[in-house]
Amino acid sequence: MKKVFIVDYGMGNLDSIIRAVEECGYNAYITNVPSDLKNATNIILPGVGAFPDGMNHLINSGFADELNEQVKLNQIPLLGICLGMQLLAEKGFEFTETSGLGFISGEVIKFLPKNKERIPHIGWNDIEIKKDHALVKDITIGTDFYFVHSYYFNYAEKENLIATTNYCSEFASIIGKENIVGTQFHPEKSQKAGFRILKNFLEM
Repeated sequence: MKKVFIVDYGMGNLDSIIRAVEECGYNAYITNVPSDLKNATNIILPGVGAFPDGMNHLINSGFADELNEQVKLNQIPLLGICLGMQLLAEKGFEFTETSGLGFISGEVIKFLPKNKERIPHIGWNDIEIKKDHALVKDITIGTDFYFVHSYYFNYAEKENLIATTNYCSEFASIIGKENIVGTQFHPEKSQKAGFRILKNFLEM
């Protein structure tokens, strides 16, 4: 039986995620107790806000250490959403240089508008799938998802890139390495296609 834990570190809208997981046919649990992750079959790391605040909350709450143990050592599948995806990086440059979880090589940097694009990037944009992966099963190229962000994950290794989106320039909208995946968009707010992404993650 699946035990899906959603990490509550004070940086996300969790209700919509738990409803989306339930819509996919699974039970989910919101937790602010790091040791709960020892019982997880799947972990979701959501997030809205600034990179430094997110990392400070993860470290001070004890979640950073527990995630390292369960995800890196015990290979529990992890999905990072929006800021949660960005925190998978080695470092971020929002306000100040900050070390991330370091689960996937890369760094988080700010969009630089090229054609007077508005920052933050808010709204629906399509994705271009770059490689076959369980997370994008039954997702077609050109499918729209909902984004809200001013920074993006500048990946270091191409093999970790699953899909891209064009805004200002081409950026990583889905990344993945082994049992760890991340979406820059919000699948829980992306209707049917977003629910398909969540279900694919839960069935990985």
